[in-house]
Amino acid sequence: MASDQHSALLPFFSVMESQGGIIVKDMPKLDLELYIANYKGRTRFDRLLLIGQCSVPLCLDALKAAVVEAKQGKDIQRYLDAWECVRLAAPHEPEAQYDEIWVTAITKKNKILTSQLESELKGYKNNLVKESIRIGHRDLGEHFESIGSLDGASDAYIKMRPDATSTAHVVEVCKHMISVMLQKRDWAGILATVNKMMPHNMPVEEANAEQPYQRMVAGLAYLGSEKYAEAAKSFLDAGDHNMCQRYNDVASSNDVATYGGLLALASMDRNDLQRMVLDNSSFRNYLELEPHIRKAVSMFVNCRYSACLEILERYRSDYLLDVYLQKHVTKIFSLIRKKCIVQFLIPFSCVTLHSMKAVFGKPDESLEAELISMIKAGELQARVNTIDKLLVMTSTEPRVAMQTRSLDIIKQYEREALERIRRMSLAAADLEVKAPNRKGLGGAGALPGLGEILVDDVANGQSHAVEGAGDIQLL
Repeated sequence: MASDQHSALLPFFSVMESQGGIIVKDMPKLDLELYIANYKGRTRFDRLLLIGQCSVPLCLDALKAAVVEAKQGKDIQRYLDAWECVRLAAPHEPEAQYDEIWVTAITKKNKILTSQLESELKGYKNNLVKESIRIGHRDLGEHFESIGSLDGASDAYIKMRPDATSTAHVVEVCKHMISVMLQKRDWAGILATVNKMMPHNMPVEEANAEQPYQRMVAGLAYLGSEKYAEAAKSFLDAGDHNMCQRYNDVASSNDVATYGGLLALASMDRNDLQRMVLDNSSFRNYLELEPHIRKAVSMFVNCRYSACLEILERYRSDYLLDVYLQKHVTKIFSLIRKKCIVQFLIPFSCVTLHSMKAVFGKPDESLEAELISMIKAGELQARVNTIDKLLVMTSTEPRVAMQTRSLDIIKQYEREALERIRRMSLAAADLEVKAPNRKGLGGAGALPGLGEILVDDVANGQSHAVEGAGDIQLL
């Protein structure tokens, strides 16, 4: 039955793949209903639609749920997107039937409400009441956002800012703007707005309450910009996980644990992982929600690299179905794998390729080619001995480098000293070529003091110098 269903979905996933989508054939470990219950707001539809377009086992369930979710809102375009996917994937399902009555009714209702809100805002402006004008712009912006008009919502939220008279109003404006920017994937705009929403004069209690939201959206913006180290630090500093769950219209506490753990593995060394992840009292509460992340980090810290990679690989399907993480899974996993290989090789000067394959080998991939690519990229200081099937490490110890540099300096000093002695002997024997305008018997200024040698001293020692000319030439 499952194979027949998958074969029926083949044309749909062929279309998705041709559009650049990622197809996940393995069954994920997440339960769709429990997973989507962690969220509220517009992100629920985004996640359901992504799962429906990418996951072969969960395709129909997710697309049907996406249609239902779209019809609970007022965004016509979202319903059309979900309906089109269901129509291609399962044309005989009830959700594949176009609901023209609902579309007509919602379109009419949206026009009426838009006209009503614009009329109310015009009245507030005539009354010149700043608070009413601010609320009018907010209501209009929320309406535009709910119907999918993100540009209109952004304009309305921007117009709220001049009428914001308190810190709470400024924070509200920033949150609305960030909500729109997240849907537009405007990562640079999010980072700029996040820095404005926490003024210096904000009370400590309010700042602590807003910290989870600020760190979470900043982490998502850094993640979208592929700045994984900054993103990891933002997620690790998210604060109270109970406060974070209030903002599940953006991401859940489980997401913060997953994002923070994976990005920390990709960007931090062993000491930082122990200090900032495992020993972090506030982030430990997040790790309890995702025990496999904590276990993977512990395995890496304890040098059990194959176990760490195996744990992460089991959850790859889940990560590929995340709306923010999907595009970065391959790169993040590659960074973690390269770190594991480098850390594994640190204690050794030479390792057989056979033993490397036993730890890091993949069924359909060549480990030797991967090691060569890492060496060429400068990520691994080693040489591959293809005859003896060995990986020979090149020394990068600071002590060895310092000793080599010291020996080079000593040899250079010996050469310079020998040249100075030879030149002094030549000058003392009066065997150097003299310039016509030179004053004294000293020679060039490169030998301090030679120009001040007394003539009598040279005359008295000239016979000794001539006798030792043969020795001078030997120098």
